[in-house]
Amino acid sequence: MHHANPGTGWLSWRQTARALLVVGMPPEEVLWSHERETLLDLAPAPPVAQDEASDLGVRDFRVPAVFVDLAQAAICHADERRWALLYRMLWRMVCGGERHLLQLASDPDVLTARRMEKAVRREEHKMHAFVRFRKAGETEAGREHFVAWFEPEHWIVERAAPFFRDRFANMDWSILTPRGCAHWVEERLHLAPGVDRDPFATGDDLEPLWKTYYASIFNPARVKLKAMQSEMPKKFWKNLPEAELIEDLTRHSAERVRTMLESPARPPRPRPRQPYLDSLKSLPGSEEEEALK
Repeated sequence: MHHANPGTGWLSWRQTARALLVVGMPPEEVLWSHERETLLDLAPAPPVAQDEASDLGVRDFRVPAVFVDLAQAAICHADERRWALLYRMLWRMVCGGERHLLQLASDPDVLTARRMEKAVRREEHKMHAFVRFRKAGETEAGREHFVAWFEPEHWIVERAAPFFRDRFANMDWSILTPRGCAHWVEERLHLAPGVDRDPFATGDDLEPLWKTYYASIFNPARVKLKAMQSEMPKKFWKNLPEAELIEDLTRHSAERVRTMLESPARPPRPRPRQPYLDSLKSLPGSEEEEALK
């Protein structure tokens, strides 16, 4: 049995997997582990061109681009078996003649990899939706710095960071998680190891304003708790300022709906006068002109 260290993610795993394929190492002979350094005397893998996303650089072999997309997502899953699973699939496609493996939806390896991919993509989406920034202070350059705490089940921080970089490029921020951290400082993205706890759990002056806004837009007539929890699972609530209001708002939702229905209808407000728009009605071809003909 040969030990192979997968490293920390897609790039490091790909480099090791390519080297294993070069020497013809079958999956059943490889033990993927972070506990020991790679014990194989492997030849260095040839470089891969940036524009050849589907090329693993193994002699003349290529894999479908869809496998690269699948592997890049599944490799972020927390299950340690992912390294061996993806190498086994790679071996089957490159050395086993199963180039169309991913088209076999019922294959156990494909099923497992797809489940991992789905879980990672779903949690990445949840991170995009449920990260809440708090003002932590100012940098030496006088720029405000915001921080957020998130607790993902999988290693998704590096995948999710570009979303925040593109949307919050005009401010400095940090996203802290137990599974890695992302920092956008002076228009540069930095990745760092995770931290055990949220060092900025006290909140800031903006949270009361956010809670007031959330309560004002809460529609009691459209409350569906099961649907809400399917999209916003309770495991995320503790890090969402507005989650403190949900229980009270939903408890009194029926009463608020009844009050809304029993309240008398308000008279419609008169249409504001717009001299310019009113003048258009007298132009040839307007409804008023047609009515006079």
